[in-house]
Formats: sequence, C-alpha cells, structure tokens
Amino acid sequence: MLLQFDRLANDRTDRVGVEIHSLIIAGWAGRDAAAIEHHIEELAALGISRPSTTPLYYRVAAQTLTQENRLTVLGPDSSGEVEPVIIAMADGLWVGIGSDHTDRKAEASGIALSKQLCGKPVGSQLWYYGSVEDHWDELVLRSWATIDGTRVLYQESPVSSLRTPRDLIRRHTGSSTLPAGTLMFCGTPGAIGGIRPGTRFEMELSDPVLGRKLTHSYDVDVLPVVS
Repeated sequence: MLLQFDRLANDRTDRVGVEIHSLIIAGWAGRDAAAIEHHIEELAALGISRPSTTPLYYRVAAQTLTQENRLTVLGPDSSGEVEPVIIAMADGLWVGIGSDHTDRKAEASGIALSKQLCGKPVGSQLWYYGSVEDHWDELVLRSWATIDGTRVLYQESPVSSLRTPRDLIRRHTGSSTLPAGTLMFCGTPGAIGGIRPGTRFEMELSDPVLGRKLTHSYDVDVLPVVS
C-alpha cells in the first residue's frame, strides 16, 4: 500500500511515498493493569471476549490503510479509536496518528476478523521518532466524535497510559526496531462515556514540549445492510 507523508525532522520537512507491506495492530497495549481491565470490560459490554494475552498483535492487510477524508463502512456498528502509529523506513522510525476503525458487531464474533473489515485511516504528517522519544510520555492523545449530530470529546489521555512504541516493538520482534515498510498501531485509551458509533471522527496527537500537533479527521459513510 503506497502512502504519502510530509515528514518533520530537525526543523526540516520533506515529502515521501512509502510502500507499506506489513500492518500490525497492537491491542491491549496499556501500561496499567487497571486501565487494561477497564478497556476489556468496556468491550465485554459489547459481547467481545477477553484477550488470551496482553499485549496482543494482530496482522491486518496493508490494503486497509487509507488517508482519505471519508470512510465507507457496512452497517451502523463501527467506531474509531485514536492511536499513535509507528512507521519503519530505511532512515529510521517515524511517528504518526491513525484510527483503528472497527466493526463492533463483528468484533463480538472475532477480533481478528473485525480488524479486517474496516479501513484504517492514518494522517499524512509524521515526526521523526527520535525527536519525541525522550519526552514521549508528555504527548497527549485526543479524539472527538460526532454522535447524533453533536461533536463530543471521545478520548483524551497522555500516551503514558500506553506502552511505549519501543517496548511494543521489542515484545513483538525481539529487537528495537521494525523492518522497513512496516506500520504499527500502538494502542488506544478508553472512550469517554463508552464505545459508540459516530458520523465523523477527529483525532490529534499533541506534543506540548515542542508545541505542535498531528491531526487527521474523516467522515463516516454508512452503507445499508440488506439480505
């Protein structure tokens, strides 16, 4: 899957095309056992089984990645989740933002299956991971969802609630990096007020130390389910 990114490193920017051939979604990636349990219970309320281990790594088709500002889904039961994403390139690791948009009804039947059913929106801007790694825990994730016509704060949490990308990578690969062309979703905080669908999803990763943000948003078009 070819994606286009504007990259910022050392106050210099460039634009690159990246062929993503491996997409990994790290689930249950929280640092705090109580927070993980909260998210498990949040999903259990939707009929979704407990994970066999945490964190858990799902392989997903890279073709599900999208940078479009509209996402088409089947039926009214899907929702987004803001996550930091890590992209491995020949010149190192880069951090961006994405949404693990998931069909929640299908998730009750099987999480791995549900991960394949919706597109995975990602933003078009990246930071060099080395420029934020030393203050990673200061970064903040936020998302807003438009639900029943009203824009509401849907998620808000410092990334310190999640395992660091380097920790997730080591647990998955046994090394400190990923093969070039790999994109990893690095976990999500719980939803404020519970998981629920919306017609628009907005997300940001804020860096208060360097005074900048990564943002992306998309509208959700719902196709009817017919039989």
